[in-house]
Amino acid sequence: MVAACSAGSDRSGIVVTTNILGDLTRAVVGDTVPVTVLMQAGTDPHSFAISAKQAAGIEQAALLVHNGLGLEEGVARNVDAAVAQGVPALAVGEHVDPIVYTADASAGQPDPHFWTDPRRVRRAVEVISAEVLARVDGVDAATVRANTDRYLGELDQLDRWMTDRFAAIAPERRQLVTDHHVFGYLAQRFGFRVIGAVIPSGTTLASPSAADLDQLAAAIRSAGVGAIFADSGQPDRLARVLAEHTGLQVQVIDLHTESLSPPGGGAETYLEMARANTEAIVGGLAWPTT
Repeated sequence: MVAACSAGSDRSGIVVTTNILGDLTRAVVGDTVPVTVLMQAGTDPHSFAISAKQAAGIEQAALLVHNGLGLEEGVARNVDAAVAQGVPALAVGEHVDPIVYTADASAGQPDPHFWTDPRRVRRAVEVISAEVLARVDGVDAATVRANTDRYLGELDQLDRWMTDRFAAIAPERRQLVTDHHVFGYLAQRFGFRVIGAVIPSGTTLASPSAADLDQLAAAIRSAGVGAIFADSGQPDRLARVLAEHTGLQVQVIDLHTESLSPPGGGAETYLEMARANTEAIVGGLAWPTT
């Protein structure tokens, strides 16, 4: 959803809620316009909050870029307030053919984790670029278009590379267990089956019951899953408890699923994050179970 501000506004700059969207936006605009990213590296997008100063800064933005689809639960009221004040806002997730959760507590709700599918990220970049050109005064249009074309080419290369890497996984091993439901788009794009999630929800703010863990452990044993993938920014205690509960040799492998990493963390950009996660998934699903 895009909301427009009134004519004659003195708003300037772009404000972005999450660091993944911030990286995509910066790839498009370069240094042609200031970009402020609210969410720090290594932070959970479901729960992060902002200061009163940051909230006031949103209302002065020429464009507010956010995921939407219920992702930024801790700043939703700030986004709504900015829109009410007339700030042009782009809910990127609404423009990338979103899917809905099909199981557990979030069934029927939209899934905001579209960045696990590079084709949808490609669409997101096109949408961000178009909105920047339409909404942000004084932007260097030629530079934005050139940056967009270059980055779309890099995303196409990423998509081909991920396809080739995942092809190394036998179809019967393309089974995912994660700490919460975050890989629906990747599963759809690359032919994986989601067995379940430690937290049976699309948000990290939920919690599992003992029965949930028992049921998932049984599903893991039945499917012969060799790895549980947990977000590197979240405690993995429950994932390790589940792995032990299966009675199998199940690895718990960290991925960068919700956030870019701090400098030196191996996932400082979206492209780095996607490649690191792909390699970790390929390696983890080759692990033998006994």
